[in-house]
Amino acid sequence: MSLAPAIETEILPFDVAGLCDDLARQGWSVRSLARRKRLIGALRQELALHRAEEALAPAGIGRSDDFRLARSIRRDRILWLDGDSIAQKAYLAFAEKLRVELNRRLMLGLFRYEAHFALYEAGGFYKMHRDSFAGARNRLVSTVLYLNEDWQGEDGGLLRLFAEDEKTILQEVVPAMATFAVFLSEEVPHEVTVALKARASIAGWFRCNDLIETPALQGAGLADRL
Repeated sequence: MSLAPAIETEILPFDVAGLCDDLARQGWSVRSLARRKRLIGALRQELALHRAEEALAPAGIGRSDDFRLARSIRRDRILWLDGDSIAQKAYLAFAEKLRVELNRRLMLGLFRYEAHFALYEAGGFYKMHRDSFAGARNRLVSTVLYLNEDWQGEDGGLLRLFAEDEKTILQEVVPAMATFAVFLSEEVPHEVTVALKARASIAGWFRCNDLIETPALQGAGLADRL
């Protein structure tokens, strides 16, 4: 795979303070990583290659013995990041710097980060859910980085954030290239509306210290590289 030899990993210029203020005030934030064009282009290129090689697996719900495919709830395919490419290393380095800043500014006790490519083909969706059960404290902060060129609101695939009543819509995020959404995993219900064309992203989660329960860290050696 031919990728740019130098991909941005520095967290700046990036409004970390604004993101943290948003999280503290409302539980979610939508920012842009448009200054990371080479990184996002490399990630998009890598996902396209994985798609062509049919390397992405259908996503399900639940973990371990409770895992099951549920096409009535979600229709996306995923591939966990393992840090084995230049682009993945750069993105995980950015996430690590963000983890440090979130801990320093908000004292969240974030310990690890895991992420996967996510691809919704036309007709794909993910019904309303939360990324962590209340009090579980496994996933604490969720992130989504979008990799879609020329995406418009009428193309669907919106990330819809709800209030805790699961009825009031707080924000609808168009999954356009370089848009970076961050929200509290336990507190913000959300859904992905039906996409009318292929929709690409990287979904990630900052976690507490639960290495045994973290699938992206099992057997991949990533824990030793972060």
